[in-house]
Amino acid sequence: MSQVHGRQKPAESVWDYPRPPRMVPDVRHIIVRHVGIVLADSRRCIRVLETSHPPVFYVPRQDIRMDLLTQSTRLTRCEWKGVASYWTLKVLGRTVRDVAWSYEEPDAAYAALADHVAFYPGRVDSCTVDGERVLPQPGGFYGGWITDEIVGPFKGVPGSEGW
Repeated sequence: MSQVHGRQKPAESVWDYPRPPRMVPDVRHIIVRHVGIVLADSRRCIRVLETSHPPVFYVPRQDIRMDLLTQSTRLTRCEWKGVASYWTLKVLGRTVRDVAWSYEEPDAAYAALADHVAFYPGRVDSCTVDGERVLPQPGGFYGGWITDEIVGPFKGVPGSEGW
C-alpha cells in the first residue's frame, strides 16, 4: 500500500497497465542526481505506463541540466513511440554512456514526449519521486522506475524475455 493524501491506496499492478502504453501527466517532485549534482528537478513530468513495466518518468528538457548531456550514436526503435536517441552524461570528469534516452521525433500518438528525456535510474546515483528513492527495473535494458506504489513481477527479470 502507498500513501495518497494521508490515506492508504492499493499498489498499482504493472499488469493492469495498458498495451500500447499510456501517458499520464505527473506533478510529483522528480529529482535525478549523480556525483552530488542535480541533473533534473521537475514537477512537470510525463509518466508512461506499459504492461509488465515499471513506469518511466519523462522529464521536460527545461528541467534538465542539458549542458551535461551529449547525444550518443546509439539508436533503438520502440514499436509504439518511434526511434529513441540516447544521451551520455559528462560531469566532474566522469562519463556515463547512454544514461538517458529521448524520442526526438516520436510517433504521432506520443508527440507529447518530444522535448522530454527519460533517465535510467540504475545509471545515476539516485532518482526520487516525492522523496522516495527509486529502484531500477531489473535487467538493464528497460528504464522503469520502481517505487512502493507499484507491484510486479516486472519485465527484465531472468526468464521474462518472452513477456
